[in-house]
Amino acid sequence: MRYCIIIPAHNEAEFLPQLLESICNQSKQPQEVVLVNDNSTDQTESIMQAYANKYPYIEYVNRASSQAHLPGGKIVEAFNFGFQQLKNTFDVIVKLDADLILPNNYFYDLSRVFENPKIGIAGGFIYEQTAVGEWERNHPMKESHVRGAIKAYSSNCFEAIGGLRTAMGWDTVDELLALYHGFNVKTIPTLKVKHLRPTGKKYHSNAAILQGKAFYQMRYGIILTKLAGIKVTLQKRSLFWIYGVLIGYFSAFINRAPFIVNSAEGRFIRNFRWRQIGSKS
Repeated sequence: MRYCIIIPAHNEAEFLPQLLESICNQSKQPQEVVLVNDNSTDQTESIMQAYANKYPYIEYVNRASSQAHLPGGKIVEAFNFGFQQLKNTFDVIVKLDADLILPNNYFYDLSRVFENPKIGIAGGFIYEQTAVGEWERNHPMKESHVRGAIKAYSSNCFEAIGGLRTAMGWDTVDELLALYHGFNVKTIPTLKVKHLRPTGKKYHSNAAILQGKAFYQMRYGIILTKLAGIKVTLQKRSLFWIYGVLIGYFSAFINRAPFIVNSAEGRFIRNFRWRQIGSKS
């Protein structure tokens, strides 16, 4: 398996060296690693430069964008920018967040999973450190979901789904589109990835509004959007979230924001979500 990695990073000097060390220590080395310095104001770029000078398969590029740490579109735009810089072909393309530590066997084990041509997306499980220093699994969504921080795609699946969508919810719509195109999503519980920053700690206050907009762009419809908004509100334990989701949805509706899936894909997504809800009732 030839795999390439793209790592967007905005002010990740505190964590990036630990991720890069874990990549350089992999039992199966990557073909290419593209680091995207996304408008950082700390030492992120100098760290990237040092590793690019030391390892021939690592390169870095600078990208100008806003300094807000927004989920969704911003990170996908940085990923896509990095994707355009790739010089090597690949069997698997990997998107990683910059605040992780991978086990040394991560990509060796992942390569064995991708030997099955039906697997389109795969990844391990994320662990975060508790207040007492223990590493516990943090997986707020279904266990069949690969977290956006550690996404890996077969080249065939990545091409079929048309790459990543520049909207919040990209790491849900990619899996739905993979299923639509006949691929499977595989999580690997034995691959334990350390996440050095709790999920969403640096997210901007507009995240709920962006999520509502994403539900509109994924053609959820208002009823599914309300249900999804309530679910996230309960997870976040903040009533603000449901209001933000609805503001984002109706704002996108009024402004006729472009859909990120076509009508057939949207119909598949709605039907899939309703089947999931029906299976829980």
